[in-house]
Amino acid sequence: MADSPITLLAIDDDPQSLELVTAALEQDGLEILVENDPLAGIETAKRRRPAIVLLDLVMPQLSGLEVLDQLVRFDPAVDVLLMTSHYSTESAVQAIQRGAADYFNKPIDVARLQDRVGGLLAQIRRRRQTKVLDQQLLEANCFEGMIGRSPLMLEAFARIRRVAPHFRSVLITGPSGAGKELVAKALHRLTPVATGPHIACNCAAIPENLVESELFGHVRGAFTGALQDKAGLFEHAHNGTLFLDEIGEMPLATQAKLLRVVQSQEVQRVGSPAVRRMNVRIIAATNRDLRAATQQKSFREDLYFRLSMVEIRMPALAERREDIPLLLRHFVDYYASQFGKTVEGLTRRAEARLLRYAWPGNVREMENVIGYACMMSDAGRIDLDHLPEHLQDEAPPTDAGAWPMVSIDEISRIHARKVLDLAGGDKVEAARILGVSRATLYRLLAVQED
Repeated sequence: MADSPITLLAIDDDPQSLELVTAALEQDGLEILVENDPLAGIETAKRRRPAIVLLDLVMPQLSGLEVLDQLVRFDPAVDVLLMTSHYSTESAVQAIQRGAADYFNKPIDVARLQDRVGGLLAQIRRRRQTKVLDQQLLEANCFEGMIGRSPLMLEAFARIRRVAPHFRSVLITGPSGAGKELVAKALHRLTPVATGPHIACNCAAIPENLVESELFGHVRGAFTGALQDKAGLFEHAHNGTLFLDEIGEMPLATQAKLLRVVQSQEVQRVGSPAVRRMNVRIIAATNRDLRAATQQKSFREDLYFRLSMVEIRMPALAERREDIPLLLRHFVDYYASQFGKTVEGLTRRAEARLLRYAWPGNVREMENVIGYACMMSDAGRIDLDHLPEHLQDEAPPTDAGAWPMVSIDEISRIHARKVLDLAGGDKVEAARILGVSRATLYRLLAVQED
């Protein structure tokens, strides 16, 4: 792709102008198409997706501005250069506001045209090369399906590598949507029992009266509705791993029995005295602060310490913002492939919007946003109007005085203080809302609390 020709389309009802453009711009690596009818030009643009369009302003049937609107609507990344014999400052400003890259007077200054097109061609080639490099960077920074080059992610990757061959139980912590399930899968794939089963259980989704039966199994007649013997998830995970997601939502009574299984690797089905010996590696995950939960007596302290002998923390996306461009590239490529679309990436304004977004839902939210945008996109690039409405409507303050002239660290401290106030001074809850650890919250508040 990096070496494929770049397409330029010239639309002008004047044949002499088309001849001039063709002669002036002809060069290796540039394919030049010409149309003398605006409607035919639009159809050619839709079919061939040129990177650059030279467009006459005054033509029969449709004006250049009307054609410009259509071109930018279906391909926001196209660079449109308008040409006219009827120059006015108002029309030039209007053209630029509607998406034109530049504005030329007729008769065309050939040297200026060659220089401007040459600059655009250089930019396009750099973007193509950047995409190749981005792909190489993605491959270099992909670990077991997870993307990251930030220090926090590299630390998590290193810990997963060290822990996976040896653990019997491990606790994965972090906010919702941060990728805890991917960590669990990575741990399983890197264990000596990788060929064994990997069983996942969402503890929050199981009714409280059925948790023990789901985990440990039951025998016929153990309770109303137990019509036959049933193996629990621990038995299904024998010689493999069991992933207990949202472990913090497990009832206290079940926690006591889980502790026994973790310690002894023995399971008793509900209603049976028989003991079954298991070989199961246990991976637990939570978005709650379990240490605080033990102090509040909503989670057993002995079980917490047993599970957290090895803890792997997945950071919020806000803590690893240097990974955002890589993740955007990854999800665009993935969903473009899933939907069978040619989506080369994001327009500059769409990328800028997503780079400054807070991502409260973390990586899962980003995946949903990009999946939606790829579905909505009918162009070569994702633009603002392809994003969900809440991201389309987001806009920076127009009043320069709306933002205080302070550092980013100070803004972070101010925001942390506001969240803490809203949480009634509960630092555990404030840290959960912010998607950071309590240590990070204390650091954010440090200057204000001195």
